[in-house]
Amino acid sequence: MTAIKESSTIQENRKITQDCPVMYVMERIGGFWKPIILFNLSTGEKRYSELKKAIPAVTEKMLIQHLKQLEADGLIIRTAKPVVPPHVTYKLSEAGNELAPVIDAMAEWAFQDMERHDHKCVEENRYKVDKNQNIFSNNLKQ
Repeated sequence: MTAIKESSTIQENRKITQDCPVMYVMERIGGFWKPIILFNLSTGEKRYSELKKAIPAVTEKMLIQHLKQLEADGLIIRTAKPVVPPHVTYKLSEAGNELAPVIDAMAEWAFQDMERHDHKCVEENRYKVDKNQNIFSNNLKQ
């Protein structure tokens, strides 16, 4: 493995991340697929195949990679049962559940911004933020 220089950009970014809470969060949930995975797990435990069906545009490689990263960061819990065929489920950890208000806020902002720019969301793809439970429900936004 290649050693990282003390003055490398990666090391500089790590120092900045330590000082900036927004960068810290983005290091963990940044990217296109991670918030979508967290969003889908916010309604409960799911198997890999359920996540793949819910997020059809994600490649298998990216879904596996992001699930591993989210698990390593302590945001999701992977449970594997020793059966054949393998039975693996994913669910939000306590830290992952604490991100629900962040995901809620992102969705609310998206709805407002879409309306501002006259973007129409396909009705069956719209989600309502359930303020009482801090999770998304599959109901249409009203």
